[in-house]
Amino acid sequence: MKHLKKILGASAIVALASQINIGILDTDFRVSAGIIFFVLFLFQYKDLKPVLMGLISGIAVYLLRLIICLAGKGNLSEVIFSYQLEILFYTFYGVIYSLLTRRSNRDNLNQLVFILIASDLCANLIEIFVRIMVGDSHFHREIIITLLLVAIVRSVIVWFLLSWLRYYRMLLMKEDHEKRYTKLLWLTAQLKSEMYWMEKNMVNIERIMSNSYELFEKIGLKEDENSWADRAVTIAKDVHEIKKEYELAIRGIKELTENKLQDEGMNFKDIITILDETMKREIRHLGKNIELLFEVGENFYTSKHYYLMSVFRNLIINAIDAISDSGKVAKISFIHKTEKEQHVFIISDTGCGIDEEDLKHIFSPGFSTKINYSTGQINRGLGLSVVQEMVERHFEGRITVNSVKGKGTTFCVYIPRNSVEVNFSEHIYH
Repeated sequence: MKHLKKILGASAIVALASQINIGILDTDFRVSAGIIFFVLFLFQYKDLKPVLMGLISGIAVYLLRLIICLAGKGNLSEVIFSYQLEILFYTFYGVIYSLLTRRSNRDNLNQLVFILIASDLCANLIEIFVRIMVGDSHFHREIIITLLLVAIVRSVIVWFLLSWLRYYRMLLMKEDHEKRYTKLLWLTAQLKSEMYWMEKNMVNIERIMSNSYELFEKIGLKEDENSWADRAVTIAKDVHEIKKEYELAIRGIKELTENKLQDEGMNFKDIITILDETMKREIRHLGKNIELLFEVGENFYTSKHYYLMSVFRNLIINAIDAISDSGKVAKISFIHKTEKEQHVFIISDTGCGIDEEDLKHIFSPGFSTKINYSTGQINRGLGLSVVQEMVERHFEGRITVNSVKGKGTTFCVYIPRNSVEVNFSEHIYH
């Protein structure tokens, strides 16, 4: 329904633009600005189907011309068939455009302009030949040159408009990136101050641990019994003080990340771009031979970009940790697709896999299969229990896992559209 509304809205604008036209024959054959807007919509919204868009646009142009003819008290019977050929032109334009762009890069504007010229010229020639066949007009060799010039002019206009839109978008993105970078620097500075208190408390925690162990030994040896109560109270007071300072630090971090930044949201494709860059940088830093692949489906705008980024980052970090430094090329793939009213995100790796007996425990708090027993260090991820909580709590979704020992692991994250998407289409860049 949403896709159909987009096509109908675009077709209505094309029909209105088609009223800016000139006649180049002594018939109802006219060239208009409608096709310029038709191509702009196809370029901006990659999910529009050119043939369907052409058919509906042609019908919209045809109906509008009939309405204008009736309003002007024209003779409808004289033009009702002739106007139908507008449908033929737009439909064949969509067909030719679709065939020519199937094996080419539509984002290459210099290549696109030749496709537009060919589509425009061929669609117009088809319409002209049909008019000649039904006896509505006569063929002149000069008409081919005229149609070629029309195709060139309209296609060049589209090229200039698309180039300007791309340049304008780049300026907006640059400005947005500069603002985000400034915010990031400010956020980092504030976090540094919060980290100072947390690091300071590490010393206090070590002291409390030492005092607790000392008290434990005295109790075990039944020494200095009169001091046990005072020592216990002192330990309790110290723990309480640390708890208060950590509460302040956590409150400060929450305030920084949730309230002060005031980020409205982000496009999903921008999230993936950042994720791609940072994870590949992490792989290079670790010196692992891993190929990271992203396959992104439909774009959408979300205000929960921090949570999405955190979920995906931690699942990919887990995948990276699961791959050994064997020297062989390993793969991590991120696939996004939509199924009915939900988004599906699939993160797969060709790592060591997970034992069957461990598989049912991996979402349990504190569980990890990646512990360095020589140092006690656990992998850098948040832990799958936290990832699961984010998916279920913030997105009302679910996460599943499938793994084969020695072959790899696949996580599937299912998130309902209405819990992640924001109806903010003017911010979406296709």
